Amino acid sequence: MSINETLSDCRFCSVLSQANGEDPIGSAGTPEHYLIIEAAPPWSVEIWLEPQPMPQQVLDALSFVWERGVKIRQLAIAPDCEYSQPGYTRILYYRRPAGLFAKFQKLEFIVPDDLVGSLAIALLKQPNDLPSFEQYRQKTDHIRELLVCNHGNHDAACGKFGYPIYKKLRSEYAASGGQLRVWRCSHFGGHQFAPTLIDLPYGHYWGHLQPEMLDLLVRRNGSVKGLYPFYRGWAGLSKFEQIVEREIWMQEGWDWLNYHKAGQVLASDEANEKKYADWAEVRIDFTTPDGSMSGAYEARVNYSPLATQSRELSIALQQPRPKNKTTRNL
Repeated sequence: MSINETLSDCRFCSVLSQANGEDPIGSAGTPEHYLIIEAAPPWSVEIWLEPQPMPQQVLDALSFVWERGVKIRQLAIAPDCEYSQPGYTRILYYRRPAGLFAKFQKLEFIVPDDLVGSLAIALLKQPNDLPSFEQYRQKTDHIRELLVCNHGNHDAACGKFGYPIYKKLRSEYAASGGQLRVWRCSHFGGHQFAPTLIDLPYGHYWGHLQPEMLDLLVRRNGSVKGLYPFYRGWAGLSKFEQIVEREIWMQEGWDWLNYHKAGQVLASDEANEKKYADWAEVRIDFTTPDGSMSGAYEARVNYSPLATQSRELSIALQQPRPKNKTTRNL
């Protein structure tokens, strides 16, 4: 980006974030559920509090889980002339599995428009009613969904920088009838890292995306280290755990994405009056998909605020020590 381009875009938080060298790691959301509904843009800032374009039953279902402290990320996706059907609405629902996991569990439905609210109630509030929607269920567990934030009404940077990334992904990578779909979606946090993307069913978050790194992100056909500065983290882990998981991934390579894993913070500097904790000791347990190897990485993360928005990271990662079969330290 040239100096003139930087100056002309200086009002955008994402441009300032990149100029300050802000590392996006640790900023991924950590929902237990994703509720994703087709809805034509433009989307208002208060899309999830207004009965348009979402039916009131959708808002009621969300209120039900919010009141119970359930962590859910609700998203709108723009209909696509190839993917979508007039008179019908697509609903994607992802749920975090119990224990160690690599991917979120997926359900997809395409229902008549007048059944959107009823299905949302069944998914979030009355699961015993789900069998009545079985005829609308889609067999798409094999399809990878890339959601690029294009919610310009929420943050101008997401609209300005998100659409070109969406357009390139949609036109060059999402072939008709393939195993990848690309969507414009509503805001999911971290607009200072625009353009941002969620990769489902894995739950990887990306930020500060650049066109030249999309081939590596989609096709996974080169060194993982090229993705290091763009990775916001994995939704299955908390902030400090996400920081450690990135280091493990850089060491293990692409196979790591399919390892079943879980994290825990063993000890940390309680933030108290500070906005940020300064350090944490973290453990990441893992097992290979076939169960032939399992273990745990342990690491200490020092996370010191700088004068700018960026953070200085120091990570001591121990090689894994065996746990039945193997554990590693970073």
